[in-house]
Amino acid sequence: MTATLIWILVALVVIGVYLSWTAGRLDRLHARIDAARAALDAQLLRRASVAQELATSGVLDPAASIVLYEAAHAARQAVEEQREVAESELSQALRAVFAEPQQVEAVKEAPGGAETALELAEAVRRVPMARRFHNDAVRAARALRRHRKVRWFRLAGHAPFPMAFEMDDEPPAALIERAA
Repeated sequence: MTATLIWILVALVVIGVYLSWTAGRLDRLHARIDAARAALDAQLLRRASVAQELATSGVLDPAASIVLYEAAHAARQAVEEQREVAESELSQALRAVFAEPQQVEAVKEAPGGAETALELAEAVRRVPMARRFHNDAVRAARALRRHRKVRWFRLAGHAPFPMAFEMDDEPPAALIERAA
């Protein structure tokens, strides 16, 4: 009788340690998501700021300046529910403005334009990487949260279900090729 109780107690302790370890792992994944989201937000803000600065510099033609400025402004001012759409529209505006290599060359020839073009190229290169890191962390947390043990024992607590950030983040090819 005593040996059976000891084995039951040992099994409960092992299960408790395992559940505690799983909850800690889930907590670390949520922290990783938060850090990745902060990095993604910083990269998106940087891209929008450089695009807005370029749009107001007078280097681009008036139509391109208006398109780029409005898209960048909308991306910076977007509420969370509309952020993915606004960022996608900024990506589309950047591709439209820098569809031709001549536009990139015109920007580079202006005073301070080479630095601005390089900064914008770096910003549009970093956005897909930051989004990929964020979405990978979301995918890992979702996979763990789908396990029965996590659901049955409510190891996720009250944390919201992680959502991926889906947007069009394809950089303008002419900008990437010519700015480097």
